[in-house]
Amino acid sequence: MSLWTAREIAAATGGIASADFAAEGVTFGSREVGPNDLFLALKGETTNGHRFLDGAFAQGAAGALVSEQTAHPHVEVADTFAALEALGKAARARTAARIIGVTGSVGKTSTKEALFAALDRAQPGEAHRSVKSYNNHTGVPLSLARMPAASRYGVFEMGMNHPGELAHLTTLVRPHVAMVTAIAPAHTAFFPDESAIADAKGEIFRGLEAPEGGRGGVAIVPFDSPHRDRLRAAAEPYAGRIVTFGLDRGADVAALETMRTRTGGTFVTARVGERELSFTVGQPGQHWVSNALGVLAAVDAVGGDLGMAGLALAELGGLQGRGARFLAPVSGGEALVIDESYNANPASMRATLAVLALEPSRKLAVLGEMRELGTKSAAYHAGLAEPILAANAGPLVLVGEAMAPLAEALEGKTDFVHVADAAAARAVLKDMLAPGDAVLIKGSNGVGLSALVAGLKAGTL
Repeated sequence: MSLWTAREIAAATGGIASADFAAEGVTFGSREVGPNDLFLALKGETTNGHRFLDGAFAQGAAGALVSEQTAHPHVEVADTFAALEALGKAARARTAARIIGVTGSVGKTSTKEALFAALDRAQPGEAHRSVKSYNNHTGVPLSLARMPAASRYGVFEMGMNHPGELAHLTTLVRPHVAMVTAIAPAHTAFFPDESAIADAKGEIFRGLEAPEGGRGGVAIVPFDSPHRDRLRAAAEPYAGRIVTFGLDRGADVAALETMRTRTGGTFVTARVGERELSFTVGQPGQHWVSNALGVLAAVDAVGGDLGMAGLALAELGGLQGRGARFLAPVSGGEALVIDESYNANPASMRATLAVLALEPSRKLAVLGEMRELGTKSAAYHAGLAEPILAANAGPLVLVGEAMAPLAEALEGKTDFVHVADAAAARAVLKDMLAPGDAVLIKGSNGVGLSALVAGLKAGTL
């Protein structure tokens, strides 16, 4: 069965179809076009997707959504971005799936992936989720447009770096369950304080709906957060029920006991409402225990299978750029690489340094600067000295100009090299790594440490 027909696309977007065609996928990335995809020719400040139409059809596109004339099979609209939103709304309107929305300063992509794994484990092939980190004004409607009408569950990540963004995205997703994973300093260049970040994240609750329609969905709030009451207040006008999760026993979904496993994960006994459940979290770190409790809260809220969710959490591997682990060849042997290269803020830096601390071998770290932290950037960077020293990490490679305050704070306390960019870090790390080492690689995505990870994986460092 096709995902969209030309007639359905035209009806959803108010466009005019040039021919009959059926699309099995949707993309706006010309390099991602596969056989029978619908290619969205979006226009941006520096790009125009219409330039790539020939290439998209050469790769097998079934049709295109366009706002300019073309000889290829298409649906023509006045504005392709507005049409993308309309297509996303139509996808949401036609499904009877239980919809979960996820946001937070840290952990939202990992939690989204864990939720999908938990739901898919019980109902294989019937769950849908946002891919990668498609969580912004284009990624969210694209993820919705890709959802098959017969899906039983949909899990959508929503991000923001300015007030008001989530308020709009949540009206597209219209979640039955909305979760905030955690509140932490991130994008502080655009917010006066952490409370303002909590307020912006709390916008996700404005789109809550009950499965039968109308308001009254489930809001899931982190109990351990200092902003718990603020988030509850944000949810109360829109939620029929508020559920808390956390390591504290006062949470509705709480960790009663935790014990580290031999493989680095955590064995957890949790209370979910009136029930108890024991399961293993395969990924290391206390932050993953918290993520897992949020997953259980959401699975329970949509009537999913908690036992299968526990099995999925045990099997879940690390994501590329967000905790994936692999052995990299180095001269004379191999070194363990912990890939956290996709993003960084003060909270996620602390969490992953705590994970590095668990490694029994020599612990190296390549730490890229944390961006969008505004006037508090220097203090946030210098504040990483404490978790670095607690982890007994070193030698270190500090990458980027914003790392200067951390370099100053670490002077004389551990071995480090401060370099300008990822290319320089690559050259330094090559001479540092030895067989048996564990190396954490983490920084804001714009620093470009993913290229360093790719070099390690390929053995071309």
